[in-house]
Amino acid sequence: MLSVILCTYNRDKYIYNVLHSIAAGTFDDYEVVLVNNNSNDNTEAECHRFEADHPGVRFRYVVEPQQGLSYARNCGIENAQGDVLVYVDDDALVNPEYLSTYATFFAAHPEAMAAGGPIVPRYDGCEEPGWMSHYTRQLVTGRLYLGDNEREFPRGAFPGGGNAAYRREVFDKVGLFNVALGRKGNSLIGAEEKDLFDKMTTLGIRFYYLPTAVLYHLIPPHKLTDDYFARLTHGIGQSERYRTQQISRSKYLRRLASEGVKWCATFVLWCGFVLRGQPAKGNKLIAFRRGVTRGLLGR
Repeated sequence: MLSVILCTYNRDKYIYNVLHSIAAGTFDDYEVVLVNNNSNDNTEAECHRFEADHPGVRFRYVVEPQQGLSYARNCGIENAQGDVLVYVDDDALVNPEYLSTYATFFAAHPEAMAAGGPIVPRYDGCEEPGWMSHYTRQLVTGRLYLGDNEREFPRGAFPGGGNAAYRREVFDKVGLFNVALGRKGNSLIGAEEKDLFDKMTTLGIRFYYLPTAVLYHLIPPHKLTDDYFARLTHGIGQSERYRTQQISRSKYLRRLASEGVKWCATFVLWCGFVLRGQPAKGNKLIAFRRGVTRGLLGR
């Protein structure tokens, strides 16, 4: 059995629809564990509406009182009964083959410990802005696409946290999600998935890309504002500072050194965009790097 874990905070606009997209799929040997992380909107009512409309779905509603996405994800692990745990974002939709793809893959590959699929952005009430490029699109929308073939994730790449599945034993080997990382309320600190997959890589645990487990990530207008972009990039830098300093001082210093290399690459890309008559895309990359660096330095 698969355990589908949804961790949510104030997403009453989306939560019913993502649950419905899971229930409308082609696979039925699963349970849903909904972890409400102290929402103060109509999330609870929307969850119970889904439960009433879909009595055939094994549905468990739990509340995690400790604020933070990593706390909620760990709560999901504790309450799930399946051998494979599938995390789905609360502001998304999934394709009909989503769960059957994961079930088939893990049944056929007992050596595989984790997997993830494409993340496709869908703009909700807005259009993609002109400053968006390949680089900022991945940052803002979480877009992930590695082609149409099943494959192992290349080194340095890993599944998006909102579309990832793990065998339960992974958490016995590497521990739970790091509660010092991950979003808390309106904070945009992250990197808890990167922390987990880095630990898996160190232990030689393999994870795979499954092109037919597709998640559509809904992007509202506020995620395209300058204010959100500034807070997001600063949060990325903060996350990297917290994550690397927890490992060692040398790890943090190496991350600082790599930031210098990233600035060089950013400048080259900026020049390319300017020469192609797309300065807005180049300027946004500079803003991206500046925000990350400030967060990395603790400013």
